[in-house]
Amino acid sequence: MTTPTLLVLDADPLPRLGRLTGRARIEHTDEAALAERLPHADVLLVWDFTSRAVRSAWPGEGPRPRWVHTASAGVDHLMCPELVASDTVVTNARGIFDQPIAEYVAALVLTMAKDLPRTLELQRERTWRHRETQRVAGTRACIVGSGPIGRTIARTLQALDVTPAIVGRAAGTGVHGPEELDRLIARADWVIAAAPLTDQTYGMFDARRFGVMQPSARFINIGRGPLVVEDALAEALAKRWIAGAALDVFEHEPLTPDSPLWDVPGLIVSPHMSGDTIGWRDQLGLQFVELYERWAAGRPLLNVVDKKRGYVPGR
Repeated sequence: MTTPTLLVLDADPLPRLGRLTGRARIEHTDEAALAERLPHADVLLVWDFTSRAVRSAWPGEGPRPRWVHTASAGVDHLMCPELVASDTVVTNARGIFDQPIAEYVAALVLTMAKDLPRTLELQRERTWRHRETQRVAGTRACIVGSGPIGRTIARTLQALDVTPAIVGRAAGTGVHGPEELDRLIARADWVIAAAPLTDQTYGMFDARRFGVMQPSARFINIGRGPLVVEDALAEALAKRWIAGAALDVFEHEPLTPDSPLWDVPGLIVSPHMSGDTIGWRDQLGLQFVELYERWAAGRPLLNVVDKKRGYVPGR
């Protein structure tokens, strides 16, 4: 049997694929050579999950990889009509980021409730100013996104005695349907965006949605940047329609130094790091190696994306 060709769309540091020595012909490519090399690959590992090169490089008719894996939870950077229509299987890094992101969200909730940014500012100013802060226990959260990340966020916030409500694509056990979103965000102290980016979710947090929220509410986005109309969020914060917000993902990344978002009052900006804990790249590499071993043995793959929906269907 011919040794399969594994093509890796590179990013530094490179993945550790030593376990596949002799079991795969491992080749590396950058964005410029991707279109030329895709037809000769059996498997594509999108290690550079910030790249959108697959969308433009994907071949139409003719040879193409039988399987594409992205080292990320989101897959919107991959999807193009030709890939969706093909018989190529797409998998993602579901499961790697759930707990780290949930911990990051909990940290943001506590940071905003306890006014830690202002405490650090006053420390730098050497100013002693006693203040009262918000109690987290007894508050309510609306988590938009019913996948593993959203569910793990809900469980983690429950440990702080926050009452969570999860909103998903459709109602189910422990999940509210999208028709209930406005009602739930209208009563939430914390609105957390953890949804995949699809045609239905693009720009879902707009001026109207921010207007529905309580003036005391805080908004957090750790999902995908384009879920949020950023100008509308900036206006909502400037006009104090909501009390605060934190963005870890943005429509265009990285933020340029002249982006107005840096200076929006009440906004915490972080550089797409909520899921990235020490050793996360090694976990991503190990996950792919284990998936490859399943694929090579003819066993069903895990984390298979529904290409039309744009995410892995819930279990």
